[in-house]
Amino acid sequence: MSNPVHGRTTVYNTGYHIVWSVKYRKDVLTGKLEKSLKQILIDIAYEKNFIIKEMEILPDHVHLFVSAKPKYSPSYIYKMFKGISGRRLFIKYPSLKKKLYKGHLWNPSTYIGTVGHISEDTIEKYMRDQKKK
Repeated sequence: MSNPVHGRTTVYNTGYHIVWSVKYRKDVLTGKLEKSLKQILIDIAYEKNFIIKEMEILPDHVHLFVSAKPKYSPSYIYKMFKGISGRRLFIKYPSLKKKLYKGHLWNPSTYIGTVGHISEDTIEKYMRDQKKK
């Protein structure tokens, strides 16, 4: 992880690995659609004040490594990326709805994992050692 971000009232160093897939794992995120999705995700991050640290678009799924202020829950972050990107892609590529059953772009399931640079053991030891100081 990178250095902590200093806000007006908070210092934070959050990291989330988010993965979601196209409905029925259809290989539609290629060519112009892949390029458009990357830009849409960058735009969403800018609008919502999220930081995309890394992004990879594969034909049937998306990987994001994202940081955001602690006031944003992980579920809010991925819902913003999935919901807004799906709507914007359907507006830009109306024929995309015809390729997907019932016009849903994303599978409702999402993987999200927290990413840190220190282990649970390190944190627990640090906390236990606080009274010894």
